Amino acid sequence: MASKRIPLVAGNWKMNFNHLEATYFVQKLVWLLRDAHFDFKRCEVALFPSFTSLRSVQVFVEADKLRINYGAQSVSVTNQGAFTGDVSADMLASLGCTYVIVGHSERRKYHPEDDANIVDQVRAVLAAGMQPILCVGESFEERRQGIELDFAVGQVHDVTRDLNTDEAAKLIVAYEPVWAIGTGMVATPQTAQEAANAIRDDLRSTFDGHVADTVRILYGGSVTSKNAAELISQPDVDGFLIGGASLNAEELTKIARLTLKSTNFRS
Repeated sequence: MASKRIPLVAGNWKMNFNHLEATYFVQKLVWLLRDAHFDFKRCEVALFPSFTSLRSVQVFVEADKLRINYGAQSVSVTNQGAFTGDVSADMLASLGCTYVIVGHSERRKYHPEDDANIVDQVRAVLAAGMQPILCVGESFEERRQGIELDFAVGQVHDVTRDLNTDEAAKLIVAYEPVWAIGTGMVATPQTAQEAANAIRDDLRSTFDGHVADTVRILYGGSVTSKNAAELISQPDVDGFLIGGASLNAEELTKIARLTLKSTNFRS
């Protein structure tokens, strides 16, 4: 990993924690990280609460001037209007969000969100001054057919082909093989590296070396403190998008510390 790419440990809480529980979690996580003398300049930590908890997290982070960033789990493609239940990018930006997750497999499956919608979400997030975390990854069926890399790269390309160079450089890509999300199965470090490298090569061929070297590529899918060190040791893996393990402050702290430690061995 190039030294200019600061690793990112992102905790996606999904539909967990009310606003009181969210505030308590942040307080506990910050205490654990401070106790470990965590260096936020060398490793970034971000949390993704539900919409109902964002304001509470914002107040706590700003009041105590915490070094933790936060973002939203989804976003509407529209700015305002008669769209019941939607939340716009401008609303999220006004809450101090740094990131927005776009195209998570659960959103693609259950809502569903298609490629055109995901492109519009990315554009909305960028226009509001935030960074999209674009989730891509194959199901077990694509993996069985041996087309997993083509599939994941294709999902990235479906978005980036509509972006200019400056917009593409602001992307963060999370490679999350669907078969590994919440299953306890995890990609091998080699698999994660191959996917991240293929995505980076596509960015290089579509845009240029600057974009390829700037975009952070995360791995997601049953990440724990037991496998994080091997995964983050891969040169093209720049951090994690974590689901279940991010609901435990001690476990998330361990993963963050392992990720930070990896920066000692990167040039």
